[in-house]
Amino acid sequence: MSPGPGAASAPAPTPHDTPAAPETAPRGSSMFSSLRIRNYRLFFLGQVVSNIGTWMQRIAQDWLVLSLTGSAAAVGITTALQFLPMLLFGLYGGVLVDRLRKRPTLFVTQCAMALTAIVLAVLTLTGRVEVWHIYVAAFALGLATVVDNPARQSFVAELVGPGRLQNAVSLNSANFQSARLVGPAVAGLLITGVGTGWAFLLNGLSFVAPLTGLLLMRARELHTVERAPRGKGQLREGLRYVAGRPELIWPIVLVGFIGTFAFNFPVYLSAFADDVFHGGAGAYSMFNTLMAVGSVAGALLAARRGTARLRLLILAALAFGALEILAAGAPALWVFALLMVPIGLFAMTVNVTTNTSIQMSTDPAVRGRVMALYMMVFLGGSPVGAPIVGWITDTHGARAGLAAGGAVAMAAAAVIGLILARTGGLRLSVGWHRGHPRVRFVPRERRGAPVPSA
Repeated sequence: MSPGPGAASAPAPTPHDTPAAPETAPRGSSMFSSLRIRNYRLFFLGQVVSNIGTWMQRIAQDWLVLSLTGSAAAVGITTALQFLPMLLFGLYGGVLVDRLRKRPTLFVTQCAMALTAIVLAVLTLTGRVEVWHIYVAAFALGLATVVDNPARQSFVAELVGPGRLQNAVSLNSANFQSARLVGPAVAGLLITGVGTGWAFLLNGLSFVAPLTGLLLMRARELHTVERAPRGKGQLREGLRYVAGRPELIWPIVLVGFIGTFAFNFPVYLSAFADDVFHGGAGAYSMFNTLMAVGSVAGALLAARRGTARLRLLILAALAFGALEILAAGAPALWVFALLMVPIGLFAMTVNVTTNTSIQMSTDPAVRGRVMALYMMVFLGGSPVGAPIVGWITDTHGARAGLAAGGAVAMAAAAVIGLILARTGGLRLSVGWHRGHPRVRFVPRERRGAPVPSA
């Protein structure tokens, strides 16, 4: 489909326990093999700096809203406004990404995001900031991400090719979550020391790094993908493409439920820090940092794996939901804080496994639209879920809100796991193995097939 190297489309995997990647990484690859590629190395290093700034702004923004209003629901509204554009316009952003060259597109979107942070910094540092200013800034940032997110997701394949895509996606996630170790800690120091405005300003300046990286890349070394021509019906074409493939549609549905109800950590963690354990900004920063430790571990483990299995996705989603329910009942701050590590690990496993399996199962010509749909469902559910979990948290307490999110994640994983198993010709088998109970999926016996002897 594409004249460039490594651009051939990947065949769709079977929907049960089958590697999503049709080709493995080059022989001799390692956990950091993608960093051997100069263009990806520039991209990665630029994101290191920018991601630290992004996490600083996230913490500062949530805490500023909570300080101005005293309401977890207001934090939820801010989160909802930031992701509302993805819900409304995400699919159209994917159509644009499939038509446009990725590198100049990313340059424009990164400039827009930097400008948003600098404007918010000026308002805060001059003492003129009001809650509606933060709402507008969050919505403006969301508009930029409508194009930026699918462009960045699909650009990775052009940087490294399909052989290293699993590794590159995992390293991107590790990059983002490693910044979560630094960003919240720096944000906590800035908030308590000089104020939230400086966190916004430093985030705006951090975009210099990825912009420089984009400028220094060598275009001739990119794995060129044929761009979709301008035409009618491209949005419907992308939706039909996904709807006809169970290995795409059901993981997207699963992360939709999880992203809408279980990934609202700005609401949950700020409420636990402020209302349950009375730990203030320091506790909120610590919760985010410990979750990042688990997320980095999950991303690096994914980088070592050569495949992205749907069975792993279902099991990780079940474990993630169960851990959220367990954390909701944590009797002490230190217990809750320690649980953030495995929660972060399984949350990242869900994220990376879904992202990689979808990218590797998608034709490059429609990858922008498919990734836009994935990001729209995953992130765009927040405008629906954040106010709901914010209301539950304000009305019934933070513990009830977190437990409800975990219950939704577990239920969605169980139902979709059964659907994928049925689609893939599997059945549930319950038995004993070496004196222990064992639950697994096995191939469904065909009618007329001989029954094997015991």
